[in-house]
Amino acid sequence: MTCLCLGPKRSGKTHLLKALQDFKNVDFTTYSMPTIGTSIYTIKFPKKTPPPTKTTETKVIPKKKKDPKTCIDIIEIGGSMAPMWNKFFSNVKKIIYVVDTSNLCQISAAGVLLYSILAEPKLQKTKFLLVLTKMDYAYRQMRNEALLMMQMSKLQKEISQSLTIVEVSSITKDGFDKVYEWLEKS
Repeated sequence: MTCLCLGPKRSGKTHLLKALQDFKNVDFTTYSMPTIGTSIYTIKFPKKTPPPTKTTETKVIPKKKKDPKTCIDIIEIGGSMAPMWNKFFSNVKKIIYVVDTSNLCQISAAGVLLYSILAEPKLQKTKFLLVLTKMDYAYRQMRNEALLMMQMSKLQKEISQSLTIVEVSSITKDGFDKVYEWLEKS
């Protein structure tokens, strides 16, 4: 399955993927250069611990087969390559679209880019995750303001694709559980 990570320049794609790959990779001192071209990240899903049982009996539990889906490869395509993104759309099942909520000028432009992707015929059955990043910044737009600037309520009425919206901070790791959950769904 192919999963792409797209978004305008400097929207936080690299920070997000590095933090999802290993949360220790990103903190408030981390700086990354804009991606020129593409990068591939292998994201391992966190192990889920089973809830504790309340019985005192010893039960023999048969071994379960290992789930082959323990990770996913995500291709990040730099924002500067937006005019060529459509060259990567063959066989894409999922797209993570990243928007920087701390950049007022970028939010509306990110909406225009998102509209053009959603209109692509090759992506009519693709699942989308709209990630509102940098939610830990003091001067960021609130979720509702950012979605209003992108005209999301109007857009969601007009598209056929599944679109999930999450708020994320690569620094505090808020929202990561929702991103992992979305990635694990087939």
